Amino acid sequence: MTIRLYNTLTRAKDVFTPIDPTNVRMYVCGPTVYDFAHIGNARPAIVFDVLFRLLRYSYGPDHVTYVRNITDIDDKINARAAERAAKDGRNVPILQVLREITEATYGVYREDVTALNCLQPTYMPRATEHVTQMIAMTQNLIVAGYAYAAEGHVLFRVKKKADYGKLARRSLDDMLAGARIDVAPYKEDPMDFVLWKPSTPDQPGWDSPWGYGRPGWHLECSAMIEATMGETIDIHGGGIDLVFPHHENEIAQSEGAHHGHPLANVWMHNGFLNVEGEKMSKSLGNFVTINELLKDWPGEVLRFNMLRTHYRQPMDWTVAGMSESWKTLEKWYGVTEPLANPKVGAAFLEALSDDLNTPAAIAELHKAGDDDLAGGLGLLGFSNVQLNLAAKKQVDEAAIATAIEARKAARARKDFKESDRIRDDLLAQGIVLKDGPAGTTWEIKR
Repeated sequence: MTIRLYNTLTRAKDVFTPIDPTNVRMYVCGPTVYDFAHIGNARPAIVFDVLFRLLRYSYGPDHVTYVRNITDIDDKINARAAERAAKDGRNVPILQVLREITEATYGVYREDVTALNCLQPTYMPRATEHVTQMIAMTQNLIVAGYAYAAEGHVLFRVKKKADYGKLARRSLDDMLAGARIDVAPYKEDPMDFVLWKPSTPDQPGWDSPWGYGRPGWHLECSAMIEATMGETIDIHGGGIDLVFPHHENEIAQSEGAHHGHPLANVWMHNGFLNVEGEKMSKSLGNFVTINELLKDWPGEVLRFNMLRTHYRQPMDWTVAGMSESWKTLEKWYGVTEPLANPKVGAAFLEALSDDLNTPAAIAELHKAGDDDLAGGLGLLGFSNVQLNLAAKKQVDEAAIATAIEARKAARARKDFKESDRIRDDLLAQGIVLKDGPAGTTWEIKR
């Protein structure tokens, strides 16, 4: 079986040839654990879980190493740690407070992605546990002439790297024009980015040759990759928003520290995710966390809905789409039972091997007989079934219609207390009423 993957670096769908078939290595940028993960964070977790399963199927479960990091050094986390330390008034080290915050948040993330039927990665390194490696890599970059120290900072000399911008395929001028550049007097060039920066006494930090401080975000991933899998890996994944500057800077750092050896042979990026046609943001009120969604939807529905769109394409998350996904899964589970050793059909496997073409794989499942339906390398979670058809809400449509008429009559006589009681009684049964110009309609709350 030949696996072909779209490589952002080459802008082509290339045949995947691992460096060592007995140790296929993949790294995916994980969560920054200052808050609960939103639905957009679920996309790379699910997409690269499917790839992890495919690689395990192809090369053997003991021959694939999957690393998904935990970013627990971040200015937002630092601010929350300082705020909590001041509020609690405890005489404990600031790093202990930071660990308490990130441990709790990461615990929720871990539960969330497990509910999405994602396998646990081989390693889940924390940035805070690899600061020694980050300092060592920074020192190597200084010795090699790729970095310099200035006023407690260490910065990477972008112009020293002749091919900087090769992943984003943008010139230095274009990147400078489109980036949010911190113009500081200690920089040799505005494009130079931070490897190490100073911390104040009340901020999390570590002792280093350049003073008390903390690493830059980009450096964290480079050091953790080196620590867990070596200088060059097979696949590096993440969201399309990470191409520049994060992944571009990772390449520059790692190649600078490793005598030009590539950081990764294949770079994969999933597309953006919108919510109901709009960019997700707290200001628009459409910021949806995985944890919130799991209260109303089975994790397998979230997973299946996500995979109906090819991973490289933009995706629009909608309630209507989720409802359709649930109905499809209910239909499939209605014609087959979980199998101990699910079969993976050849056409299904061929679709997944073609750059994780999950829409085509799902189309094959629609065609499949009962024996094939349970296959899917986690596309359907028969190893972790969460849909319970027996628990599906059974409704008495006639009773609902009668209740709606009674509520209408109550509102006509301005008995709003009775109207609200009827509405709330129906809601308690999982029936949501919607009033509109054409009258009152209802739907089952998922």
